[in-house]
Amino acid sequence: MKLNKHTLTQLAPEVKLPTYAIASTSQGIAHIGVGGFHRAHQAFYTDALMNSGEGLDWSICGVGLRAEDRKARDDLAGQDYLFTLYELGDTDDTEVRVIGSISDMLLAEDGAQVLIDKLAEPAIRIVSLTITEGGYCIDDSNGEFMAHLPQIQHDLAHPSAPTTVFGFLCAALTQRRAAGTPAFTVMSCDNLPHNGAVTRKALLAFAALHDAELHDWIKANVSFPNAMVDRITPMTSTAHRLQLHDQHGIDDAWPVVCEPFVQWVLEDKFVNGRPAWEKVGVQFTDDVTPYEEMKIGLLNGSHLALTYLGFLKGYRFVHETMNDPLFVAYMRAYMNLDVTPNLAPVPGIDLIEYKQTLVDRFSNQAIADQLERVCSDGSSKFPKFTVPTINRLIAGGRETERAALVVAAWALYLKGVDENGVSYKIPDPRAEFCQALVSDDTLISRRLLGVEEIFGTAIPNSPEFVAAFERCYASLRDHGVTETLKLLLKKPA
Repeated sequence: MKLNKHTLTQLAPEVKLPTYAIASTSQGIAHIGVGGFHRAHQAFYTDALMNSGEGLDWSICGVGLRAEDRKARDDLAGQDYLFTLYELGDTDDTEVRVIGSISDMLLAEDGAQVLIDKLAEPAIRIVSLTITEGGYCIDDSNGEFMAHLPQIQHDLAHPSAPTTVFGFLCAALTQRRAAGTPAFTVMSCDNLPHNGAVTRKALLAFAALHDAELHDWIKANVSFPNAMVDRITPMTSTAHRLQLHDQHGIDDAWPVVCEPFVQWVLEDKFVNGRPAWEKVGVQFTDDVTPYEEMKIGLLNGSHLALTYLGFLKGYRFVHETMNDPLFVAYMRAYMNLDVTPNLAPVPGIDLIEYKQTLVDRFSNQAIADQLERVCSDGSSKFPKFTVPTINRLIAGGRETERAALVVAAWALYLKGVDENGVSYKIPDPRAEFCQALVSDDTLISRRLLGVEEIFGTAIPNSPEFVAAFERCYASLRDHGVTETLKLLLKKPA
């Protein structure tokens, strides 16, 4: 059955449908970067609230700034912006649900002013973002906004024809200010530390270069709540679409597959109203920092600890690494010995239980999460997910071998050939630059670890860490993943 508003009532009985009249909703959120995670997370929570009979004035207008967003828009538009959320898990309590909380999607390519006008509408009270870790144009080595980037320079020179998120936000906020329309909240849902603070810093830096008075107005009137977001959401494959069709009879051009687990911890700092997401499981807090550090250090850090080693071994799915007892033992040791001692207490969270849920989630066979997805953009992920842990280990004079192995595995992965001789591409915008760093094994420590925007200054200046990295790299290269893990796990903690 082709999914659209006319076929909803004809879908299989196990498929959960919107209980609200989609035509009675109105837009209150514009979301830039409509991908799998947004649809499995923010759109899911908003739909759940609407199903409770509330929040019908918070429908989402999607926004695409990239040429590749056109297919996503066309797929959604072809089915009245409905899509299927397809939970995959190893238990029987997963659900298949049609989500109706997205009601339109605009593309920058189709007209910048149309998009600016949408963002300037008084009804739009939140502009949310999933633009990836690298989309904020912040230099990880010094925390400064990279104003020199060509796309930023373009938007500063052509404010009425922007191409970046910062250009569009400033253009819309300029119109709102001129019209006396209240500002909107800018809400990052990206997976990076202090995502709200990062967004604020980047937007204010851009605005300062564009219009000093606008900068001051944004600083006084726009809020940027920090958030911790979590739901494993693999790339939707043709196999997923066929599985959904064969098992549930739904022909969906772009379903989203995800694990049953979902979490959102959000600072309650909104300048122009917000949905009552707390009624559908969102945890509001004054300070998201301890939750954020827990998740980034344990979940994202463990993902990187597994992913490059797994890929080198020849595995291609996260659950394959978890089927290997050596990988599970290594993940537990990394979490327990390297990350947990540096974490502050997390209100309402039992860290022992949380770490076990991570083992269970990563072991999910049904979701078939791709290692390639987790491997992607390593040059942006390492400074956020792994380097802070290493820096704390170095500062405390503690063992760095397990953490050094994470970096060594990435270095060998960048060679583009696994230990079975299978070649692969490196999914990273800086792939060519990164691969050049590892082209000569005799210089690899100095070249790779010396990239300050990735590894900072403490790591290359720690003789102990550099020596641990070189040992791990040589072991992986000469003896392979399995033998390296065996040797590492035999060492006393």
